Amino acid sequence: MKLKDKNDSLDFFREKCREYSLKVTPQRTLIYKELLKSKDHPNADVLFQRVNKIFPDISLDTVNRTLLTFHNIGIINVVEGYGEPRRFDPDIENHHHFRCVKCNSITDFDYNLYDSLSVPEEIHKKFFVINKKVLLEGYCDKCRNKV
Repeated sequence: MKLKDKNDSLDFFREKCREYSLKVTPQRTLIYKELLKSKDHPNADVLFQRVNKIFPDISLDTVNRTLLTFHNIGIINVVEGYGEPRRFDPDIENHHHFRCVKCNSITDFDYNLYDSLSVPEEIHKKFFVINKKVLLEGYCDKCRNKV
């Protein structure tokens, strides 16, 4: 589902919450909005710092559990931390990531050839593949000049 703008995303959020019998609380809405605004694939602690300014009584555990719930109902993706805390991505459209090994920034990118990669037969025999994502690692523009 291609979402045109923030209002479409919030409608999608509300629809999915209703579908999974989750209350659309101000805390959940704020966590989702903050994630939508972010371009940095934040972890739960970073999002906690952002929402805590508006809801001072919210806990890190609540933010983390909410993010995992959002992932379970299919409105966000988890980007594994590769030794760092897992990070969250509000873009559920098919795309790939570049991760800087120095500063740990994550950048989205689209590349049609990666979308059409075929899964090896030995994987098909052992597993049921539901998603394919490519992760490229290296140095971002900021860090490349410091290497």
